[in-house]
Parts: sequence; C-alpha cells; structure tokens
Amino acid sequence: MSLAIYRKYRPKKLADVIGQENVTTIIKNSAAQDKLAHAYIFYGSRGTGKTTVARILSKIANCQTRKKDSEFAKKGEPCNKCQACLAIDAGQALDVVEIDAASNRGIDEIRDLKENIKTLPSLFNYKVFIIDEVHMLTTQAFNALLKTLEEPPTHVIFILATTEYEKVPPTIISRTQRFHFRKLTLSEISSKLETILKNEKTSYSKEAIEMIAYLADGSLRDAESLLDQIISLKGENLTVANVEEILGKVDFSKTVGMCDLLIKNDLKQSLEFLYDIANKGYNLFQFNKDITEYLRRVLSLSLNPDLEEMFKRELAEAEINKIQQHAKIANRDKLIALIKSLISAYSQMKYNPFPIAPFEIAVIENLKEEKTKFNL
Repeated sequence: MSLAIYRKYRPKKLADVIGQENVTTIIKNSAAQDKLAHAYIFYGSRGTGKTTVARILSKIANCQTRKKDSEFAKKGEPCNKCQACLAIDAGQALDVVEIDAASNRGIDEIRDLKENIKTLPSLFNYKVFIIDEVHMLTTQAFNALLKTLEEPPTHVIFILATTEYEKVPPTIISRTQRFHFRKLTLSEISSKLETILKNEKTSYSKEAIEMIAYLADGSLRDAESLLDQIISLKGENLTVANVEEILGKVDFSKTVGMCDLLIKNDLKQSLEFLYDIANKGYNLFQFNKDITEYLRRVLSLSLNPDLEEMFKRELAEAEINKIQQHAKIANRDKLIALIKSLISAYSQMKYNPFPIAPFEIAVIENLKEEKTKFNL
C-alpha cells in the first residue's frame, strides 16, 4: 500500500518544516546547546506541523549520532540515519509514546502513564511522551499530570499538542515551554504542493494549486490530503476542473463573477448566475462562504487599504487586484447589509430542504430596487 502524500512528504528535520521558523529556530538552538526542556506545549491550528515537530524533537533528543559526535550535535538536527532516528520515523520506537487525549482522557490513563514514566528508557536516552489534543483531558487527569510535569524524571520529555490552547489549565501551561504554530500562507502551501507534484511527475495548473491551498485554510496537511484525493481519482493531471469536480468547489473566477454582479446591483444576472451554479451541482454552502469572505475583504480593504499587505499572506496577486477594483466601487452600507444577509442565509441553508432558497432571498432582498416590486 502506498503512503499518503502527507506522510510521504512529512519533514524529517527542522530545516524542512515550512512556515514555523519562530519555533524551529529556538528548538534548533536549544538542541545545539544541549538545553532541551523537559516539557513543551505546541499549540495552533490543525495541520500546521505540531506533531511533526514533536517527532523531530524526539529524534533530536535520542539521536545516537548526536551523542557520539559533538560537532554534529551543534547543528541541532537529527541525523535520520541512526537506529533511534529510523525507529522513530517508522513509528516503532518503544521509548517514544504518542497518546491521543481525545480517546485516552481519563485519570486512569494518566495514572498508567505515570507508572510508565518511572521506568528507564529501554533503548534510547529519553522517554518522550507526545500527548495530542491535550485539552481533551479531564480535570482529574490534568491534576494527576501536574505533579509529574513539575518534577519529571531526568529521562523524560513531555510534548503536549493542542488546537485549543485556551482550554489547557494555566497550571499546566506554566510548567512548559510554549510554542505557537501559525497558519501557513497561501504561497507557502502552494510552493510545497508544487514541489510534491514535480516529484510525483504530475502536471498541474497554478490556479488549481492555489484553489487547493485556499481551501486548506492554512493547514498544509489538509492541502496535502486534498491533493492526494484528487490525484488518486484524476491521475497525472491537476486542473481547476478536477478540483471543482472532486471537491464541489467553485473556482475563484466564478466567485468574482458573482460578486461583481452583486456589487453592481444586477439582480437579474445574479439570480441566473446562482441558478447556474446550483444546476451544475457545485457546493452552495461553500459558494456562500466564498462570496461572503470575498465581500468581507472588499469591505475591509475599502475602509483600510493597508490591509493589502495582510491579504498577500492568504491570496494570490490576481485575487487581490480584483478585490482592490471592487473596493473602489462598492457601496459600503449596502455591502454590510448584504454580508449580514449572506451569513444569515448560510445558517438557514443548513436546515432547509431547498438550500438555494435562503441564498436567493438574501440576494433578492439586497438587490431589489423597490420593495413593492417583488411584494416583499
């Protein structure tokens, strides 16, 4: 069985991790100085590299080459060739324990963990415990973990990972080194996908890659999973049409086309456009979200042109140019009312047997010229 793309191209050293230089630089320097901490907490959005860095840190702590070669140790990286590194990469290292707190969240599991901590590593220098989604632990489990974090054995390293940092008790946080993993930019994700496609000898269009990167919402893992899904079904060619067909996602040009009609108050063409989108089987929920997000950016940019620099992290240059054009002609008050209506329509669409109906009503209510015209 072939490996999934996100596993096949998972970084094996800190230098390969994309977009988290604030994290990897500090860990690399700490490792070079032989000053690894006993407990870490990695927090941030899904798919941004928390577990990947945790595994690399496990290799750094146990790398046999680093232990024997003091000059190599100064690089702050694992060798990825010794027995320890290879075992950790293969998921076969007994001294590196990964725990999913979502399904092992009770006090009994933490008590078992505390018993395991007492024993020395079987083969390596350190026992490393990676607790994923740590915010899912119960209050009693956190209390049981607290004492161990405060006074851990010298042969143990804890790495806690979470997408919901605010749910982790302050008493736990205060006993760890904290690292925030940010969402990746559209260009960072697109660049990595291009590298993967070249290695996989798959042809592609830049627009298709950007569409996948946008859908991933800052998560490289999500982008790689989406890419894997499309390649599996469509073979050695990645096009915008493939992405639309597999994911039901409307490409950016259609989003811009619809928003252009809305901003210009063209009710007739807007309804025809929306009907065509629905008739072709595209995802109306996603289309609503895309339009709302686009109009939100148009409104924001019309109020604060300096936001363009922030948008560059998330959007392609062509998309920013379109937003700029619409920001110059949009009526802000009408735009605010339309965005509110689209948000309301989205929540109504979830419970409506005809999801297009709330969408259409939102368009009609905001683009009609006279209230009596449609008897509304």
